[in-house]
Order: sequence, then structure tokens, then C-alpha cells
Amino acid sequence: MITEDPKHQDIHEYLAEFEDIPGTRVYTAARARKGYHMNQFAMSLMKDENRARFKADERAYLDEWPLNEEQKEALLARDYNRCLDLGGNVYFLAKLFSTDGIPFAEAVSTMTDMSFPAYREMMMNGGRSPEGVRSIRANAASSGETNEGAR
Repeated sequence: MITEDPKHQDIHEYLAEFEDIPGTRVYTAARARKGYHMNQFAMSLMKDENRARFKADERAYLDEWPLNEEQKEALLARDYNRCLDLGGNVYFLAKLFSTDGIPFAEAVSTMTDMSFPAYREMMMNGGRSPEGVRSIRANAASSGETNEGAR
């Protein structure tokens, strides 16, 4: 239980609340540790020679990094939501978007259930409504679902 008094707040319960935000991965210290090498790989793409090597043989270039297989597969598939789950930071991953020649907003739109034109229009009109997107657990409880892990 989160309390108003930080001296009596359990850090694990506090951090667990971050996992209850639908469609959001809060970049915590734990997530940063998990994705350190993935993010370092992405930052390496700032150099022309590294981008060229990556484009020439993506798998070989990724194999040079101490990434686990799941991280490599997510990067190769350009499954950005999975990359975020595995510790990627969207601002580091933007180097991969750029390497692919994809604008940031278009890449981010792939993380939604919308096409890029629909996503762009929604953002131009003020973004998503916060209604109904405050809690995974509350949404599941109100709909009678039992899968609390859905994002």
C-alpha cells in the first residue's frame, strides 16, 4: 500500500504501481539495468560506420553485443514494445528508427493499435483521452477480465 508518509512506504509496492499504467513502461532503474546493452547498441548507431555495418548484416552486428536472444529478436523484428519491455529506452531506440529512415512519430505509432495517419491525427487533436487508461487492474476488474498482465 502506498502511503502519504514516505518513511512508511514500501519501495517494492511503490515501484509495482508503475506496472499498472496501461500502455506505459516507466523507465525505472531496474529496466535501465535490464536494457543497458540494448541501449548502448542503439547509441552506437550514432556513428556512420556503425550504421553501415549494422545495415550490412544486422544479426552479425547484434551478435557483437552482450544482448540476450530475446533482445536480439525484438530488435531484428523492430518490435519496439517488446524492446521497451526488455529494457529499451525509446530515446535510445530512436537511433534505430533513424537508421531505418523512419520518423520518430511514425515509429511510435507502431507501438499503438493505430495506423500512422490515424496516430498523427489523434496527436494533432490533443492526444488520447485519459479516461479508462489509469489502471490495468481497475480496467480488468470493471470488465470482468482476469488477465492483469495485459498492456
